[in-house]
Amino acid sequence: MIFRTEDVRSRLILELMARGGMRIGEVLKLRGMDAQGTKLNLVAPKSKREGEVVFIPQKVADRLEKFISEMGFRPQDRIFPICYSTARCIVVRAGKMVGMKISPHDLRRHAATYASRSGTPIEIISKVILRHSNLSTTQRYLGKVSEAEAMSWIERLYS
Repeated sequence: MIFRTEDVRSRLILELMARGGMRIGEVLKLRGMDAQGTKLNLVAPKSKREGEVVFIPQKVADRLEKFISEMGFRPQDRIFPICYSTARCIVVRAGKMVGMKISPHDLRRHAATYASRSGTPIEIISKVILRHSNLSTTQRYLGKVSEAEAMSWIERLYS
């Protein structure tokens, strides 16, 4: 199947936020040289630290590497040379396609909630996936737990 460049770009942007826990601004600042396989180097992150690292799944890293190669980006070129409002439209349009109203930050919340529901320790979610300096900030991101889910975890824990 042949995908248009716009479709591939949109999918990568969505995956980096939903699977890598990246902020939309971080995705838009990525340059070719920042992609190092499953490790993405963030320059001038929101935390004001000199740099941070984002880890992404191998499949996403492979798609990103292929996209960079096929587009002929130089190391210093931005991978997604679009503005915030265009990226936001990509997210909103993707949400509409599946019948949901979502914002870019919802994808970051999804990354945290998915990791939590998969059994990832909160310290990893906080420090590695979301790159928060405080666990209480991370706890606000995690989705609400239903009564049925709570009972399921209790049963699993004590059986």
